[in-house]
Amino acid sequence: MAGPRRADAAAGAAAAPASAWLPSAPCTPGSCVDATASARAIPRAVLRLASVLVLLIGGVALFPAVRLLAVAPRERIIRTWCRVVVSAAGVRVRITGEAPRHGGLLMVANHISWLDIPLLAAVRPGRMLAKTEIRQWPVAGALTAASGALFIDRDRLRALPDTVARIADGLRAGSAVVVFPEGSTWCGRAQGYFRRAAFQAALDAGVPVQPVRLLYRFDGGQASSAPAFVGSDSLLTSVWRVVSAHRLVAEVRLTPALAPDTGTDRRALAREAQRALGLPSAEHAHPAPRR
Repeated sequence: MAGPRRADAAAGAAAAPASAWLPSAPCTPGSCVDATASARAIPRAVLRLASVLVLLIGGVALFPAVRLLAVAPRERIIRTWCRVVVSAAGVRVRITGEAPRHGGLLMVANHISWLDIPLLAAVRPGRMLAKTEIRQWPVAGALTAASGALFIDRDRLRALPDTVARIADGLRAGSAVVVFPEGSTWCGRAQGYFRRAAFQAALDAGVPVQPVRLLYRFDGGQASSAPAFVGSDSLLTSVWRVVSAHRLVAEVRLTPALAPDTGTDRRALAREAQRALGLPSAEHAHPAPRR
């Protein structure tokens, strides 16, 4: 429920035995991910990479001042900055649908790439459920920590009830909390299923759930797994594939928010969110494609 093993908020899952707390996808770079590198793409990719780094470093430097602003202008600045970061990486953004702008909201989405994070923040800035190791990431770790992320230790199953309680507290305080209930990144051609724990926090706090479907395509319409961050991928390898790609498009599809219902349990709520996004249920999860 908390994103991939390598970095819950922005990274891929190394191959490991799956469990309720540490699920993993069978997707691997060799079998699932589109190659994008070419000699002609190198100058453009270097320029894009430099632009992204400048924007990230600038974001870290300016975020303390942005946090002092009122909620509306602060979130407007963050939404714009996130779209600019994605665009600087050479990715066009298409957002359809809307999310509630105010009040507690549990945003749940399928998980493919580190790009998922700024894309969701471009919809509505929120607190990310993230693995503790992300704190050590250069630049991105500092930015994630400054954003108010909820860090968790996924190696401790006993931490789950406390994590659910902290999510619920954030929701009651009026924050949006972003969770990837698949628990791992997938290549985009295959998906996992939603774990249920985070949905309990939405029920406890009495806030709506916003299902979001993330897809990556080339401008001509063909699906692309180039942005995926899976298996043995390093962050730099995944970033390089993105900045090397030509005419990549990120689609963010928001379905109507699911209102809290006292007659609904977390299993049914997770299943309803999956169904809204066209994702598989636990018994029908798709295997990763082989190339």
